[in-house]
Amino acid sequence: TVMEKSNQVCLSKSPNKHNRLYMVACPMPEEMPEEIEQDKISSKGEIKARARYMNERFNIDLDEGRKIWCFGPETTGPNILTDCTKGVQYLNEIKDSCVAGFQWASKEGPLCDENMRGVKFSIQDVVLHADAIHRGGGQLIPTARRVIYAAALTAQPRIYEPIYLVEIQCNESAVRNIGGVMSRRRGLIFEQYEIN
Repeated sequence: TVMEKSNQVCLSKSPNKHNRLYMVACPMPEEMPEEIEQDKISSKGEIKARARYMNERFNIDLDEGRKIWCFGPETTGPNILTDCTKGVQYLNEIKDSCVAGFQWASKEGPLCDENMRGVKFSIQDVVLHADAIHRGGGQLIPTARRVIYAAALTAQPRIYEPIYLVEIQCNESAVRNIGGVMSRRRGLIFEQYEIN
């Protein structure tokens, strides 16, 4: 995840140097990732209704809510790619490449190749070559991935600590030892009872 908005607009050039993507990253509002995971906010359904809900619930601009390109990783994850550009030519032609780069980057984040969570990426500007042959997927997918990594790294990235929920069944003689192991690993015991 990230802690604040990117401290600069990040730029990535395509391998052929003919295309440029500009992007920033910022954290989502507090409960938004959970609502995405619970399917209260999703890519399915009415775009205007989703934008209105996000505006009322999280104070996200209506235009930005309508211009969400995708959720990721795997089209349902708790990260968002939005289009904040104005009047860019050929933008719809590169949408699929940018989405593929976003899915790749959000699945394998910049810090330890783990899924990202709770990050909103906004495309600020795009400069594209006029000739379609120079702006294909081979040029733009790695470019999108690199600019997403750069945006995340300039927004104070953090790593979430994984927490596991386990159920342990053991003999009465082992309960004390298991309690010791759990406390040494900063574990919490929610409930302990005897099975007859």
